[in-house]
Amino acid sequence: MTTTSSTTLPGGTWTIGDRTVARFGYGAMQLAGPWVMGPPADHDGAIAVLREAIEQGITHIDTSAAYGPRVTNKLIRQALHPYPDSLLIATKVGANRDAAGGWPTARTPDDLRRQVRENLETLGVETLGLVNMRMGDATGPQPGSVTEAMQTLAELQQQGLIRHLGVSNVTAAQIAEARAVAPIVCVQNMYNLAHREDDPLIDELAADGIAYVPFFPLGGFTPLQAEALSNVAARLGATPMAVALAWLLQRSANILLIPGTSKASHLRENIAGAAITLTDEDIAELNGIGR
Repeated sequence: MTTTSSTTLPGGTWTIGDRTVARFGYGAMQLAGPWVMGPPADHDGAIAVLREAIEQGITHIDTSAAYGPRVTNKLIRQALHPYPDSLLIATKVGANRDAAGGWPTARTPDDLRRQVRENLETLGVETLGLVNMRMGDATGPQPGSVTEAMQTLAELQQQGLIRHLGVSNVTAAQIAEARAVAPIVCVQNMYNLAHREDDPLIDELAADGIAYVPFFPLGGFTPLQAEALSNVAARLGATPMAVALAWLLQRSANILLIPGTSKASHLRENIAGAAITLTDEDIAELNGIGR
């Protein structure tokens, strides 16, 4: 069995449901091939970065059977199964892949049951630790009801196939709708220095003990915003990614990171970078990027 290291990761820990995890986690999407389709260019490197994540003390890995499809789940199983007791693997449902590499929605009850079975089989587990219901599309959250989808996942939870539920790519109204069906332990949305629409939501979730998991920490920056971030990073002797991750950790205690990489060396760089301390002046300057 792979065991976790005692390495202290930046940001400390947060409790998701009944699981305490390191706030610095790992996103497995980049382990698949180009456009998140097919096998990795470097299979051994993919196995190595997953094992390095555990060695570094990471206890939260984000994946989906749609990545590859099925590629990242199988890599995780090959690298880490039987899994450490401390490891929480979060997966997501709500989309398929097509031959062109698209992400067509798949949210009917039958679609969701099939995707949950697929995740169980490819990860080699009897219960999924956390399943995020993904809504919206590639452009972001979209209007629409989440009730039927959450009811289906809640039934699978009651059957013992899912431990915890979350939502992804959602509006505040959809979060409230989901919580009316079943308890959720996390929200996974796009959020970073340049895109701060979820600021009030993050604070509300923190007050309720619900994790917020941002994706694309450097996504959607304008050239001016990227330049402003690079200027702060240069002054601190750090990379823009390091500053972006450090800012997220210091933004709120309920924010959990899942930066992805296919290289163990880059994973170590991300961890070291996220540990930098930002002064009040640094944070004030960075806060100006999204305004």
